[in-house]
Amino acid sequence: MMVEPGMDVLLDKVDSKYTLVAVSSKRARAVMRKDNYGLENPVTVALQQIAEGKVTWRREEEEASGEETND
Repeated sequence: MMVEPGMDVLLDKVDSKYTLVAVSSKRARAVMRKDNYGLENPVTVALQQIAEGKVTWRREEEEASGEETND
């Protein structure tokens, strides 16, 4: 059984598999809340939307030093 869209297409849209999981799960939850996914699995809908470029993401900036300060 071939899963569409393929991993190669999806990984071209994000920077890592971890990001793909996080973005797709967040989008799938949004699809479920809107209840507009019909008979399709919400995760499948989310992955299709990511592959089509309908879902975007951005990485939050991390603190430059990476150290905690106790002020």
